[in-house]
Amino acid sequence: NGSAISTDDAIAIANKVGYPVLVRPSFVLGGRAMELVYNEGDLRRYMGSAIEVTPDRPVLIDRFLEDAVEVDVDCISDGETTVIGAIMEHIEEAGIHSGDSACVIPTFSLSQKVLDEISLATRAMARELNVRGLMNVQFAVKGEDVYVLEVNPRASRTVPFVSKAIGVPLAKLAAKVMAGGSLRELGFTREIVPKHFSVKEAVFPFLRYEGLDISLGPEMKSTGEVMGMDVDLGLAYAKSQMAAPPPLPKKGKVFVSVKDTDKEAVIPVAREFVKLGFEIISTSGTAKALSKGKIKVTKVFKIHEGRPNVLDRIKNGDINFIINTPSGKIPREHEVVIRNAALAAKIPIMTTVRAALASANGIRSLQKRKVQVRSLQEYHCSGGL
Repeated sequence: NGSAISTDDAIAIANKVGYPVLVRPSFVLGGRAMELVYNEGDLRRYMGSAIEVTPDRPVLIDRFLEDAVEVDVDCISDGETTVIGAIMEHIEEAGIHSGDSACVIPTFSLSQKVLDEISLATRAMARELNVRGLMNVQFAVKGEDVYVLEVNPRASRTVPFVSKAIGVPLAKLAAKVMAGGSLRELGFTREIVPKHFSVKEAVFPFLRYEGLDISLGPEMKSTGEVMGMDVDLGLAYAKSQMAAPPPLPKKGKVFVSVKDTDKEAVIPVAREFVKLGFEIISTSGTAKALSKGKIKVTKVFKIHEGRPNVLDRIKNGDINFIINTPSGKIPREHEVVIRNAALAAKIPIMTTVRAALASANGIRSLQKRKVQVRSLQEYHCSGGL
């Protein structure tokens, strides 16, 4: 990684670390003006945009890990003992702002080796930073390799979610620790791994801002959070979507249109929807890829190709779920039109392949099991059973 105060500096650093790179101003929060850059042309555009760059305010450039899983960890330390509050696995891949990504407690795909390494690293950082109170760490996991993205010796936005998921008031304990108490005195000395699943989902204000592209990226767009809980991961995810409408459909037609780099990855996802009884509809490029994967697909016109096209089918209520991954930072005009039409029609739309797969798993659970509501007390007193 490195920092640049000119376009030439930025290009030299990017060539050294290798594309893609994550670029951002060094003086902002919430991922503001942060962008994934895949080539020199886009990097020149970024550096030439209206960003105030001075020797005191350089642009930070980091090598970006593609296809990595992002992990959040909240912990509490009294200076001697550090206890993990929760290890949260993100559903969206690394590169989506942590505030916009859905996440799950406990993790669902990470190996015990990775979890042990994350726990060990978290405790080591809390000790070296002399933390008394709460600390948040963000990791990226690729294969069995664990990378530290950032560490913040403070409370994170995920603390209320974690507290409800594990049944422990972390903020209250942290305040007592900061006032001189010890975790042993407070009776919180070990990580609690619940027997039920908790899914945090972001809430977005897109309905209030017509024309805004709803695709997710490193710049935070959400304005709130909800959560779903169940002993079944699929139902927990489905409940989170009910709390942040529109909810997942149980049947119907799925429109699939993804960027070239996602065409191979979306094939098994589309196959899952077919198994669930859904019909697949796609525009020409994605339809060709799905057909090669031996998936039955109905081809539909793009907006500029004729009528009836995909926009007509959305407006006519002929599509029940959409998978549409963005083609880049500057999306094609018809992509934004499709995503906003889906929003207006209250059709669930996923802009990442991992979120689409999580949705398929949620729909499978909805088809097989009845949704039940339990209080937090019932989950924590009986283990969710």
